[in-house]
Amino acid sequence: MSEIVAARTPSYSRIELASVTSRAQTNLLGNIHGGEVLKLADSAAGVVAQRHSGGPAVTAALDEMAFLEPVRVGDIVRTFAQINWAGRSSMEIGVRIEAQPWDLATEVRHVGSAYFVFVAIDAAGRARPVPDLEAETDHDRRRLREAEIRRAHRLARRQEIEAGRLSP
Repeated sequence: MSEIVAARTPSYSRIELASVTSRAQTNLLGNIHGGEVLKLADSAAGVVAQRHSGGPAVTAALDEMAFLEPVRVGDIVRTFAQINWAGRSSMEIGVRIEAQPWDLATEVRHVGSAYFVFVAIDAAGRARPVPDLEAETDHDRRRLREAEIRRAHRLARRQEIEAGRLSP
């Protein structure tokens, strides 16, 4: 029997993580590899998903990742993550990525944004229920509305693809 958990707010699980980049993370152009930035964003989103759901959660989809500016060696990369939407067992987590040169405290650049879908799982790896999401602010309500639009698009795209596979 599973316990019923009261709805949680975005502030309950919202986090910020920071990391300093190094030469070992560079791509052929000398910037930080996009996969490294994506890994940081996924890690931040995973913490939020696990906090909100109260246990293990796994990445189910990356709905969108926008790289806006390159990240350079030595930059301090900050990821800001919060839950935007919660369903029965899945959650959308939004991540904002900023970079700041290690030696210049005044220059902060928005370098990327991402939307991850996580699914809470039990010990057997099956989906498990998550608490409802209770928006606290107008900002949270806007994020919730936009997440519902992205979810509707994901579902419609999947239905259209599946319907196309059934056609001769």
